Amino acid sequence: MPRVRAMVALMVTLIVGGVLSVVVGSSSASAAEQAQTPHGWARVAHLSPDTKSVDVALTAVAGGQILFDLKDVAYGDVSDYLRLPVGAYVVDMTPTGSTENSAPALSQLITVKEDQPLTLAVLGTNANLTAKVVSDDLTPPADGQARVRVLQASTVAETVEIQTSMGMTIAAGTKSGEVTGYATVQDGPWDLQLFADAQKSQASIDLASGSVNTLLVLDNSSGGLTVKAISDSGSVTDTPVGGTNTGAAPSHSSPFETAPSGSSAIDDNPVASWPAVLLVVAGAGAILVVALGAPQRFLPVLDRRRR
Repeated sequence: MPRVRAMVALMVTLIVGGVLSVVVGSSSASAAEQAQTPHGWARVAHLSPDTKSVDVALTAVAGGQILFDLKDVAYGDVSDYLRLPVGAYVVDMTPTGSTENSAPALSQLITVKEDQPLTLAVLGTNANLTAKVVSDDLTPPADGQARVRVLQASTVAETVEIQTSMGMTIAAGTKSGEVTGYATVQDGPWDLQLFADAQKSQASIDLASGSVNTLLVLDNSSGGLTVKAISDSGSVTDTPVGGTNTGAAPSHSSPFETAPSGSSAIDDNPVASWPAVLLVVAGAGAILVVALGAPQRFLPVLDRRRR
């Protein structure tokens, strides 16, 4: 009997080890295939002042799988970047609270290119919604500096000029719907002045060292202008502003993101930890084999009979 139990334990160990080896091999192949697949990055921005909150769905043209699903995205909200395989996708924006079969307020086809982040901005009034695909550049500046551009999304001003309180021009004659190029400035707090026709507005921003930023020119509740600063380089790890990612989407890593100091690729990679699991299983099986194969000694039974 001890030999039979030992053989059974050995067979169980071999079977479990074989199954785990198949799982590890399959997971490793899947991870390697995913790493080799060209990827890009995409996000969405709701910049239509009189369009109520929307639900945003991003669907792959190939296969029809919904990869990105944001709920209750309001005016001025900009989502996190989503890492996507290169290819074509349809972005649907449907008013929040609509029935399941309601037609989207806007549908836009986007093409994700390798190593290229992009922003899909919804602009204009609700009666005349337009979509603009903007190419982003997240290359960081040197320490002590920040990169900044302007996306003019106001519907009440045809053109806007933005200056710092020191007279430095950030945007000149920027038309509604236009996006300026990036400018490199010193980091830190900035006081801005916005000029649109005869109107003048003020805004304050704070640019972090090494950051890449987009200044959104938006309409305010009083019919004037305001500026909202979006940290583009920071949004690759932040939670989407306003919305919540409810889809089973891939990770939101950045094309320029590096591992945090002190971290290990093995610590963050569940596939890399499987060899340790195999060693533990094999060790436990060996112990079981030895234990079951050892001679069995029985403890003496006390004679409880009344003498």
